[in-house]
Amino acid sequence: MRVLFIDTVHSILEERLTKKGFICIDGTQWDRKKCLAEINRFQGIVVRSRLPIDAELLNTATHLKFIARSGAGLENIDLETAKKNGVTCFNAPEGNRNAVGEHALGMLLALFNNLCRGNAEVRNGIWKREENRGVELDGKTVGVIGYGNNGRAFAKKLYGFDVDVLAYDKYKSNYGDQFANAASMEEIYNKADILSFHIPQNKETMFMADQEFFKKFKKPIYVINLARGKIIRTKDLLKGLQDKSILGACLDVLEYEKASFEKTLAADENPAFKALLEMDNVIFSPHVGGWTKESYFKLSDVLADKVLKHFGKDQYTC
Repeated sequence: MRVLFIDTVHSILEERLTKKGFICIDGTQWDRKKCLAEINRFQGIVVRSRLPIDAELLNTATHLKFIARSGAGLENIDLETAKKNGVTCFNAPEGNRNAVGEHALGMLLALFNNLCRGNAEVRNGIWKREENRGVELDGKTVGVIGYGNNGRAFAKKLYGFDVDVLAYDKYKSNYGDQFANAASMEEIYNKADILSFHIPQNKETMFMADQEFFKKFKKPIYVINLARGKIIRTKDLLKGLQDKSILGACLDVLEYEKASFEKTLAADENPAFKALLEMDNVIFSPHVGGWTKESYFKLSDVLADKVLKHFGKDQYTC
């Protein structure tokens, strides 16, 4: 099989595929026009998020058998067209789930203990102790929305912190375990002190966390989002922060990110985003929740496992 690498990923994927007889071609410098012109030569493509794999590209790729997405989210792939064309889509949430779990916990602890503000103040010769008094995680109830690879990884990291973790997953049953109790959204609305999103972006989840959603919580909450930016409507998050129904937020992803995740808009392009940037009870990171040295390898290794299990040299000629 001929495989086009549209994005840069860890070399272990190419090494393992090549060893099994796949022909791997570097297309990381190809633009969309070049990809459209050449895609019909390939049976597989490897992507991150540089180019959308839309209906035009999929319908041009008449020999395509699989798409391997280095990461968890598949929103940049037209899954409906892929399925209609018989293209198998692989992703690798197993590869970065530990990184996401650690990052979520790190952001939450940094927020609770004012670490970003305290660090900046000390570096500027400011020594404030009372103003930086922290909040303990112990005794809190954490609501986890989505209990797949990343949600469960976060719940696992919380194990031992003496918190009550309630997980809601619309698409699972009997998913409670030693790290979280399965719960209804009503239970989470009633009990949560902290809310963390671990769901994909799709038609159902786009801007699900809006003003109406946040109003359902019975007490003020902290919000964590390491999933996708467009799950939360920023202006409604801002309103909650302003009226104190939301006590703080940890945002690794933003509504305003480009589809490639490589950039977000500037503060002066949106007043709601600018207002968030001025709040010290909101902390940000640049969509790196699953972006560690270890996950870089694991994402490609997981994809190699999946591709080689599904497509072997005995089934398809190169």
